Amino acid sequence: MQSWNRLFSFLCLAFFTFSLSSCLEDKCDATLTYTIWEPVYLQEDDIRKDIEIEAARELQNPGNIYYYQDYILINEIEEGVHIIDNTNPSNPRNIAFINVPGARDMAVRNDILYVDNYIDLLSIDISKPDQAVLMERCEDVFVDYYYFTNNGFIVDYKATELTENVECTTDTDVWDSWFFRDDVLFVNNSFDMSGAVAESSGNAANVVGVGGSMARFTIAHNHLYVVDDWQLKVFGLQNATKPELANTVEIGWGVETIFPYRNNLFMGAVDGMYIFDNSDPTAPYQLSKFEHAQACDPVFIKDEIAYVTLRDGVSCQNFTNQLDVVDVSDLMNPTLLATHQMHRPHGLSVVDNSLYICEDDQGVKVFDRSEHEQLGDKLLTHQTGFQAYDIIALGSKNLAMVIGEDGLYQFDISDRSKMNQLSVIPVIRE
Repeated sequence: MQSWNRLFSFLCLAFFTFSLSSCLEDKCDATLTYTIWEPVYLQEDDIRKDIEIEAARELQNPGNIYYYQDYILINEIEEGVHIIDNTNPSNPRNIAFINVPGARDMAVRNDILYVDNYIDLLSIDISKPDQAVLMERCEDVFVDYYYFTNNGFIVDYKATELTENVECTTDTDVWDSWFFRDDVLFVNNSFDMSGAVAESSGNAANVVGVGGSMARFTIAHNHLYVVDDWQLKVFGLQNATKPELANTVEIGWGVETIFPYRNNLFMGAVDGMYIFDNSDPTAPYQLSKFEHAQACDPVFIKDEIAYVTLRDGVSCQNFTNQLDVVDVSDLMNPTLLATHQMHRPHGLSVVDNSLYICEDDQGVKVFDRSEHEQLGDKLLTHQTGFQAYDIIALGSKNLAMVIGEDGLYQFDISDRSKMNQLSVIPVIRE
């Protein structure tokens, strides 16, 4: 679904850019070079293959991270889930890989892993993680996230380049900045479009894991909630192995993340933070919205304070890099308390008065959050030398887990003002 969303973001940007200039000034004999975004198709039978449990494999393209009962689950983007035995954080063991094509995110409750398989939602028993068993497949619950054609579902786009000679008399769409032929997108490289498209804790009766701030899946009140771009999907978990789609709530465009807090759901979107009442778990409804500039937007809530990181990015179409501190004690009227400039903040977490922020290629920064206005000036420590995408910090374990392009890094945070590295599972690329 993310590949189609990235393409959609590009089209929005392209429409805006080329409403001012939609063709080359001089239409004459020329050699034109295009970037061709060619769709990758899958049929339902290709998607609904048996889910395989494989031997541990190396991290190559890690995405979201999830912590569950001394296990760390790491999404290998659109390929599956790594299972890491984290009984000893100083020596984590990569023990298995669950092959789930199309997987982007996950959540776990009572040993059941919920993960997307392109258009379907899977329930997988991980009570024995290295012997995981598929329990149920909920079909077509994410079908509206993918474009369906006569050739099948478009699940990805692959970029190649094409160079061709065009005569002055040619009266076709080749002179346009971008155009479609069938399902294939052609981007005329004569226009400057650089960066327009991206490369590709509970009780014994109800044990729920912990997701990062970049999560699109979350579990609360016996329900699974999934966001993607414009919708919130609600699944009842009364039958744990067979979730039932109970509701679909339209939100708006550009929803990226979801964070549960008490009886509310906070959704980060490119244009703001949406606050939903979740007192009726099947029918959440919007209470308010905190608006901000167009930017990518994960959210973390602690002590009625929302920490919202805003960053630039190809799908965000902006160059805002900052932290907003928002008072959400009045859910109907979220109030901005302070704004602090950041490098390129991504995921974040809070333990006590320490605020942990992933700063992309600058690693992780830890701030004292006790005073909102001075927060940006109170840097406690800075861990560098790796790329940081998201973090899960657990005060009860004195442990911080960081995922990024370079791998999984773990730190001892027993001293809240420090991060002492315990281990790393690196990304190995071919």
